[in-house]
Amino acid sequence: MSQEEFRALYERLRERAWGGARGALDAVTPERILAAAAEVRSGRTVSLAASVETESGPDNPHPAGHRLTSPPENQAPPRGLHFATDHFSMNVHGDADSHLDALCHVVYDGTLYGGVPAATLTPDGATALSVDIVRDGIVGRGVLLDIPRLRGVPWLEPGEHVTYDDLVAAETAQRVRVGEGDLLFVRVGHRRRRMETGPWDAAATRAGLHPTAMEFLAERRVAVLGSDSNNDTARSSTDGVAFPVHVLGIHALGIHLLDYLQFEDLVPVCEQEDHWAFLCVVAPLRLPLATGSPVNPIAIL
Repeated sequence: MSQEEFRALYERLRERAWGGARGALDAVTPERILAAAAEVRSGRTVSLAASVETESGPDNPHPAGHRLTSPPENQAPPRGLHFATDHFSMNVHGDADSHLDALCHVVYDGTLYGGVPAATLTPDGATALSVDIVRDGIVGRGVLLDIPRLRGVPWLEPGEHVTYDDLVAAETAQRVRVGEGDLLFVRVGHRRRRMETGPWDAAATRAGLHPTAMEFLAERRVAVLGSDSNNDTARSSTDGVAFPVHVLGIHALGIHLLDYLQFEDLVPVCEQEDHWAFLCVVAPLRLPLATGSPVNPIAIL
């Protein structure tokens, strides 16, 4: 895709954006949350997050840090009451850990979503469009579209794209339809490939959505987009824009993105129940000035 074609797509999607200060989450109304609860049939719960990675690897050069701060190393605590305590640190927007991108995460042409000036990003944090927007959580109807299942393969190879037609075909194959205010999850099989073949440099090459697939999200007025990859394909299909899906999703449409989830626990449950929609709860940490947060989305079937 040329820069001119991308710019035309960006402008077209931005004109169709439906959200306000909370972006596309404005489509998740109390009525739609109540309707989403009707998707619960068995009461089973499934995590959509991967385990936090604390080991360095080709896709994780700056792994999360975790250490016990008490009791002291190699020392048994004396008699009486004591507590085991931890310290965590994380590069939130890496290529291994499951996380949410806030609306302030993408700067394009000097602005954030809705034309908010990039100057609102300060050394102390984001003073606009931060994760604080979703401090009360995101609750709605989740829909999983499994593209490797559609194509009859275990995963998409790095560099392959999910297209608009793939999303429509997956709906038909799975007998489900994505609707307004839904949380759309698109499986490309990144996590399964990583588990079976080992980690690789996902920053350089990975499967993801083609930019034109974002037309599907605009048509359906999707509230959230999540993937078991970065959502963006690498290498980028767009000249001069490394993360076109992030630009179109976050900056043009105001859609919060969830990167590097895992669906390997959810897929067999959906297959067993023959049902690919569910109530979903996403609870970011309360980080008032942050551009993103680790998350553990829960599907309730």
